[in-house]
Amino acid sequence: MAHANPLGLPIGCQTWPVRSMIANDFPGTLKQLAAAGFQSIEMCSPVGYADSGFGGLRKHSGKELRSIIQDAGLTCASSHFSLDELRKDQDGRIAWAKDMGMTQMLVASLGGPKNPTMDDLKRAAEEYEKIGERAAAAGIVQGLHNEGFECTTVDGQRTYDLLFKLLDPKAVQFQFQVSTISEGFDAAEYFAKYPGRFISMHVQGWSAKTRSIVPVGQGTLDWKKIFAAAKTGGVRNYFVEMDLPLMKASVPYLHQLQV
Repeated sequence: MAHANPLGLPIGCQTWPVRSMIANDFPGTLKQLAAAGFQSIEMCSPVGYADSGFGGLRKHSGKELRSIIQDAGLTCASSHFSLDELRKDQDGRIAWAKDMGMTQMLVASLGGPKNPTMDDLKRAAEEYEKIGERAAAAGIVQGLHNEGFECTTVDGQRTYDLLFKLLDPKAVQFQFQVSTISEGFDAAEYFAKYPGRFISMHVQGWSAKTRSIVPVGQGTLDWKKIFAAAKTGGVRNYFVEMDLPLMKASVPYLHQLQV
């Protein structure tokens, strides 16, 4: 049953929803996630997310954290970083990622204004492309999530779509937030529209009837369609990201889902 995971990929989860647990007991939290059936995690940087529950992990080196994660029976190839920490010390953060054994570095949003101009967008894309180029030179894939700024519009066009035109795929890949279906962003459509441009996705179940987050496999999303399209999009890993009870309730469905 464990080998039926969609696309044969490990069932992953983002650590953001369990940040308060991590602040109290990192090894214990990891063991809970592994016991729930998760096989990989995506971290949040102890530097960029220091005030969100991850700051206590700074006492450990990257190699020490990697060992703690492995001891819990998990793998970790990806982490979110703040844009600010990459601006200040990208080389140091790349070194930490490599010590962790990571191959992906993500930023949640470029953080531009709520009503951006095309110039705002071009400036943000130019800065992030340079960050992506430095990461690529170090053998790391730099990715961009979609929330907030990326869900705005510029001159009637979606900021997100414009970023696919502005950002060089050799420098920046994308991570799709499935819950943005609430704002009309359809995962399967984007994976098909921009083949090979995605590295991963954050997975949430969604009920169009109640307009609420639900466990994966419940609600109204067609997960076979999404995962089949994810292969076209280039997705290499995925991370369930919801409150812990919803994440746990998603695992049995993902274990049996064959795509």
